[in-house]
Amino acid sequence: MQAVNGLLNRSRTLVRAGARRLAGLLNKLSRGRISPDAITYTSLLGHLPIAFLIATQHFVWAAALLIIFGLMDTLDGELARLQNRASAAGMLLDASTDRIKESTLYISSAYALIQMGHPMGAVWAVAACGGALVVSYVKAKGETAVAGLGHDHHQTNHLFDDGFMRYEIRMLILILGLLLGWLLPAVVLIAVLAWYTAIARLINISKYLRLHVPR
Repeated sequence: MQAVNGLLNRSRTLVRAGARRLAGLLNKLSRGRISPDAITYTSLLGHLPIAFLIATQHFVWAAALLIIFGLMDTLDGELARLQNRASAAGMLLDASTDRIKESTLYISSAYALIQMGHPMGAVWAVAACGGALVVSYVKAKGETAVAGLGHDHHQTNHLFDDGFMRYEIRMLILILGLLLGWLLPAVVLIAVLAWYTAIARLINISKYLRLHVPR
């Protein structure tokens, strides 16, 4: 697992480096007129056709668009830091739209699985959606609990970002499932590992709060 996490962390570093360069180019070409929030909203709207493509079983096209619009999840943050616009409000918008986007993808996956003759697959899609939301909810509540400890917004956002089944990993598994035509196995894997991550994150955050947050 440590080797896998190491590979994932290196991949995240490379993606962020590429997004940082793209953010610099975009900011230069637009002369700073494109805001991070505009990127966030564009990514949100871009997930609507992705959900439609999944529901209508055009999986390869859905995966291609998911890669493109998924990269915007990193681009908006890099642009915010470049323009010195990183803020709690921006983090709230980014996290909230991520949950909306992911929920629409699982809803469309559930519909597609029913149409493909896998009604129980819809149950797994619901489980994947629930697990993903709980992973994010536990993190958010942990961040709220340590809000008065003097961490800045960036530190707080990454303080409880542990666990294997993070948002970008869930999206990677879904993309691979779409490309390979293995939507049901992908949804099942996300569901199982998301709930495992949620429980593990809850335990770890509880331990941290007992050590660092006064009663």
